[in-house]
Amino acid sequence: MRGAGWWTYSPPAGETGAATVLNIGEVLAQLTADFPSVTASKIRFYEEKGLITPQRTAAGYRQFRESDVERLRFVLALQRDHYLPLKVIREYLDAIDQGLTPQNLPSGVSIAPRMVSDEVLRELKGRTRRLTAEQLRSESACGEELFDTMISYGLIASHEGSFDDHALKVAQACTALASHGLEPRHLRPFQAAADREFGLVERAVGPVSARKDSTAAMRAAESAREIAELCLSLHSALVQTRIAEMETS
Repeated sequence: MRGAGWWTYSPPAGETGAATVLNIGEVLAQLTADFPSVTASKIRFYEEKGLITPQRTAAGYRQFRESDVERLRFVLALQRDHYLPLKVIREYLDAIDQGLTPQNLPSGVSIAPRMVSDEVLRELKGRTRRLTAEQLRSESACGEELFDTMISYGLIASHEGSFDDHALKVAQACTALASHGLEPRHLRPFQAAADREFGLVERAVGPVSARKDSTAAMRAAESAREIAELCLSLHSALVQTRIAEMETS
């Protein structure tokens, strides 16, 4: 494992020396083990969005530096593990490129100027886990009754007999809510609300996903993330308004 300075990005103009360069196939070979869904189209999409800036040969072929590869790891992991829109990730990268510490990072993520900490390294290099039902219940402190209810209401689902980190986060949230007196029967509206919200998001990005170009699916997914973030912000603001009314009543 590399040390705390394993990911250090500098703009191309600041690079010196005979740095190792990779073609896009070699980059994919390095990333696929940790990020099976990464494709050449996705990398080109990130370039189009200004998240990476590979050099070009005289013939126009992309040449990636090791810093580009680690920058890609950072972007891919923040999307996968924290579901962040590219707009937010771009803001983090812009701050890092200016030698600043990004604000409002996800919980547990700590970035020093121009590098990623050991904590982030462990997270970014870690592959998505597969959990058994027993592991899920143990890590979420979820009781058997609550676990069975989440399954029956479709809040979590197994894939080939195991659960992913998304299911773990749902189980942890439901367990915390149960400690505040929200019983299993109260959980059904959460799934119904999520389904309705997803329906709105799906319709909004439909025109983008229907396009035939190679990046259509990624554009649709990115738009969906941004819309979902706005929906969550609206939901939170509406609930906070009601809570504020409690204080003044």
